[in-house]
Amino acid sequence: METRSKYYHFTSSDLFYGINSIEDAIAALGEGGFVWFNFYKPAREEFNALVDKMGIHPLSVEDCFDDKQVPKIEYFTGNTFILFNAFSYSENILSIDEINLFIGKNFLITVSGTNSGERKPLNEVTTIIEGNPGLVKAGPAFLMHVVLDYLVDQKYNSFDVMEDELEDAEERLVTDVENFKPMQLIRLRKDLLSLRKSLYHEREILVKICRMDCPFIPENAIVPYRDIYDHLARFFELAETYREIETSLMELYTSLLNNKMTKMSNETNLSVKRLTLIATIFMPLTLISGILGMSEWSMMTGPDNWKHSYPLFFLGMALIAVVNYFIIKRVEIRKRNSST
Repeated sequence: METRSKYYHFTSSDLFYGINSIEDAIAALGEGGFVWFNFYKPAREEFNALVDKMGIHPLSVEDCFDDKQVPKIEYFTGNTFILFNAFSYSENILSIDEINLFIGKNFLITVSGTNSGERKPLNEVTTIIEGNPGLVKAGPAFLMHVVLDYLVDQKYNSFDVMEDELEDAEERLVTDVENFKPMQLIRLRKDLLSLRKSLYHEREILVKICRMDCPFIPENAIVPYRDIYDHLARFFELAETYREIETSLMELYTSLLNNKMTKMSNETNLSVKRLTLIATIFMPLTLISGILGMSEWSMMTGPDNWKHSYPLFFLGMALIAVVNYFIIKRVEIRKRNSST
């Protein structure tokens, strides 16, 4: 199976060239300088030689193929194992790719692509080194700094896109709360929690490196790593800030929606009130007309007096309606005054 892995030898005379196989790369370790094993979607069998000849712990190899690990740093006799994450945010989907690094006295091993699909998280690192090989001539610690610095710089893009999404969500929420879809905020909150979890552990890794816990990172390389720590601390704060903004937007959405529903409820109550008023006014009129009726009224007043009796009948019903109206209004005014 083709893995598209690449290997490079950095000689003591500042030369930099590619190597065709793992065996040749291991042999180049005896020629001075250091070697970079850049694995991309490797097969598990490729690590057998590294386990036997370079002291890579089998448990660390297992971690390279397990995509459910959190960032961490582990120390072994001949190397230090570091697990880092690369962020990719595109089309509202957050992808977190696992990057595994082994640093020793004269080698750096990077493993990527095990859970990144067709993405190549370290695709541009080689180009950076080819453009300026002096960045890494002092040893594998400086090469690892270039790799980590590149990964951290890529995190900027994810946060920039998330910031734009939050601003867009806020604008749409204020302008059209009825058609706003809160699932966007819920998804953002989930992504921000994942970022925060990753950044928290990565920040702890840099704390341990900066206090010189790793024996393969010399003191003169600590200053560049402190810059990486500063960036991670800033991203961690951004993740916290964006979570607070997302929470505020969800609360604003709930408040605006409640206000909208309250307004609709008030309008409904007003309509019911009007209908109730009309029904209350006409209820006694209906009762009177139902009991007396036109024929009964004619019988009581006489059929010859209909020109006078019918107008008096309608006038009486109108007076009853007016009296009912004013009685209801008076009761409402008393209730309103008593409540205030």
